[in-house]
Amino acid sequence: MAAFWQQRGRRQENGGLGSVIDGLGSVFDVLLANARLVLGVSGAAVLAIATLAVKRLIDRATSPRDEGDPKAEQKSLEESWQDLALIKATPKPPKKQRREDLSEPLLSPARPLVPGEAPDARGCSVPLGAPQVKPSPLRCLTLQEKLLSHSSQLAVPEIQASLVPQLARSICTQLQNFLRSKCPELPFGRFFLSGALLDGLEVLAADHIHLMLPVVLDTGLWSLISGEDTVVRNPQYWMIKRIDLGYFPRGCSPWDRFIVGRYLSSSVLNETLHKLLVASINWPAIGGLLGCAIHPVVASRELKLEVKHDQIELNITLFPVVEMEDKVLLAVPPEGLVENLWLESFYRAEVSRVKELDASDSGVRQLCLRILNGVCRSQPSLHKLGGSPVTHIILHLSDTASDWAEESLADRFQQVLEELVASLEKGVLLSYFNPKINLFSGLLEEEIDEMGFVLYRAISEPELLL
Repeated sequence: MAAFWQQRGRRQENGGLGSVIDGLGSVFDVLLANARLVLGVSGAAVLAIATLAVKRLIDRATSPRDEGDPKAEQKSLEESWQDLALIKATPKPPKKQRREDLSEPLLSPARPLVPGEAPDARGCSVPLGAPQVKPSPLRCLTLQEKLLSHSSQLAVPEIQASLVPQLARSICTQLQNFLRSKCPELPFGRFFLSGALLDGLEVLAADHIHLMLPVVLDTGLWSLISGEDTVVRNPQYWMIKRIDLGYFPRGCSPWDRFIVGRYLSSSVLNETLHKLLVASINWPAIGGLLGCAIHPVVASRELKLEVKHDQIELNITLFPVVEMEDKVLLAVPPEGLVENLWLESFYRAEVSRVKELDASDSGVRQLCLRILNGVCRSQPSLHKLGGSPVTHIILHLSDTASDWAEESLADRFQQVLEELVASLEKGVLLSYFNPKINLFSGLLEEEIDEMGFVLYRAISEPELLL
């Protein structure tokens, strides 16, 4: 290192390097004098900083060294690294803008620091001691707010809400006209539609509706027998018995042709109607008249029609229905050998009671029911909980929880989930209108376990269902 400095000193004595440095110095002076005119203020400042660093390096290189000072070489190196750091820290002048860069958004230039100010987290300068404005955190929604927001997303599309009932009523009229002309001896009542869509409880999509076919019976020839008094021992079902055959033999009632063992058979009636729907009705002609395609579902135990329109796809399920002794009985026999059973339906009473309670206290039972129906519809494992089971839970809670105002929607929703889990744990959900009926009696153990697991998790995190 000492030999290096001695050699550099000899070059200085020869005058070669000195003359070059003098020339460079004069060039730098000229550049600095004219930089403001050529480069502007910011460009001149950049050039001045870089020039100063280079001149300091040159000055130290040309100045005489004290060979006796052992720290001279170390000090020179430290100053050189500081100058290099100064050069690297100098901001580069902006490059000349290209034509293709004109379409890119420009960032606003940063304001230079002023003494007494400190840069904030975004690179902008703020006065020292000034209060720091923190960005407001994202607002967390409460369960109440999430439920109200979710309920607005459950509405059936307007086109479906208006078109489905209209199309279903047209099909209903065509079917009734056909049965009156094909089977005039069978006294069907006036056909009517039923379902959650018509009662304002349908959610997400109007893709199914019920068509009721009233079976008019002479009460002097028929009587009801509870399922509890039969071999099935199930109070949810009823049998319709033909009476006084000694005085009014077979043939006195037009429905005697559907008797099996002195009981009106729901299975035989369904089979007869199924044959008429599949083989006798000209559905292509009716569909062409109504602007849609109608197909009866052949491989189904239910009486079902599939309707395809340009804007909707709809399933219509037909139910022969008997109304006797304040009972509404549907021709829906359970699977098995017993074919004479009629299922008691509480749907009309359920909807009527929920609306009556809401009207008395301006409650949100219907809103809570719509949200829960939407949850059960969107969760495949909860499909069988939708409709009657959820409605009966809400009706039971209405007897104990009196506050059903909108502000209590989250509390009531949480309480319904807890009651459902408790009922699934016991495998028992008693009917609100007949405590002898267990609404879970038709569920498999695996289905109960799966539904219970999903709802148990949702008790601690109800948002999982939304």
